[in-house]
Amino acid sequence: MSVPTATAAPDRPLRLVLRADALACVGAGLAMALGSTFLSGPLGLPTELLLAAGLFLLPFAALVWLLSSRQAVTLAGVAAVIVANVVWLLGSVAVVVLMAPSGLGVAFVLAQAAAVLALTVAETVLLRTSVKEGL
Repeated sequence: MSVPTATAAPDRPLRLVLRADALACVGAGLAMALGSTFLSGPLGLPTELLLAAGLFLLPFAALVWLLSSRQAVTLAGVAAVIVANVVWLLGSVAVVVLMAPSGLGVAFVLAQAAAVLALTVAETVLLRTSVKEGL
């Protein structure tokens, strides 16, 4: 008889979504970190915020990619990515509400938040599927 463990067996769809999350983080992180000075004015957001967000995303991307590359994707690891994404979404709402970015800035923040939301929903659904299958 098989006993469920705290890890999910190699699950291709979950790995692919985690890798998409990691690649999106690399793209957004590089854009914000390298373009923080240029983007600050048009977006109406502080250079420091863009730089800090970009620099946060790069090691986060590496960790998410590493998680997707392990022999067994840990359920706790995926749950941590989901929690981090939810925190990012809440932060995005706070930026729009509290920092009053330009129209382009609002569009930028909401576009990346929509991408994060889509990835988070996919990760959540696939995590639940893994748990239901007892992997």
